[in-house]
Parts: sequence; C-alpha cells; structure tokens
Amino acid sequence: MSEHAPDLSPVTGPAFRERLSPGPGAWCGAVGLGVIVGVTLWPLAHVVAAVVGVVVAAGTLAALVATSPVIEVTDGNLRAGRAQVSVDLLGEVTPMDDAEAMRTALGPALDARAFVCLRAWARTGVQVELQDPLDPTPYWLLSTRRPRELAAALRS
Repeated sequence: MSEHAPDLSPVTGPAFRERLSPGPGAWCGAVGLGVIVGVTLWPLAHVVAAVVGVVVAAGTLAALVATSPVIEVTDGNLRAGRAQVSVDLLGEVTPMDDAEAMRTALGPALDARAFVCLRAWARTGVQVELQDPLDPTPYWLLSTRRPRELAAALRS
C-alpha cells in the first residue's frame, strides 16, 4: 500500500496556446521556391529537376513549421518560443488588434531592450510589461492571431 494519497487535482490544459504557423503567403512562397529551383534545373535533367524542386519545397515548408514558435499560458507561466516568465512578474497587458498598432510598437515605439517574438504572417499581437526588478527587459512584444484571448488568459 502506498503512503501517499493519489493526486486528485483536475488535469487542466493551457489557458491559451497558439502555434505561430506560417500563413498562406509563406506556404505559397515555399512552393514558389521549389518551382523556381525545378525550372532552373529543368534544362539539365527533367526528372532530377522535378525531384529537387519537390524536395526544396517540402524542406522549406518543414523548416517553416519546425521553427514556428508556440505562445502558451499554462501553469502560471507565459511561454513564447523558448523564453518563459512567471505571470506573477507581468504588469499591464496591451492587446494590439490592428496591424497599425503593431507596426507602431515595432517601429518608433520599440525599446531595444524588449523581448520580441514575431512572425510576419501574424499581424496582430500583445505587449506585456514585465515587473521583474532583476530583469532589464521592460516588456515582451508577441505576435499572435488572437490578441484578446491571450490578454484575457494573462489577466486571469
């Protein structure tokens, strides 16, 4: 018989989770790259050109998906790619629902010390202030297609 009582706490998933997967434009670009490589090699050998074109397109698509960061709020932590911070150290959360707000945050308003996790195909995002006295990073600027949902998950 075990001395420890079984853990009966409910298993909960993340409050928010989003993989910043490539959008349709990136998929078309990867396929276009494969076509360009295939057409370039076509005069040398048709079969080789077709195979290399398909491999280049598939490899590019695989690289895009493999390097897509995950934005996640779970177990009291915010994770963006490989970076992670406790939600206890977060301050104000500002969702940026339009591309213009995100463009301003990335341009003239950007602090060089900020942590930035961006993907061009996600045009909206959130700015999350940090209140960690030991960390010189003033805020995180994160791409997300669902800024209001991420902000709500961070506030709860």
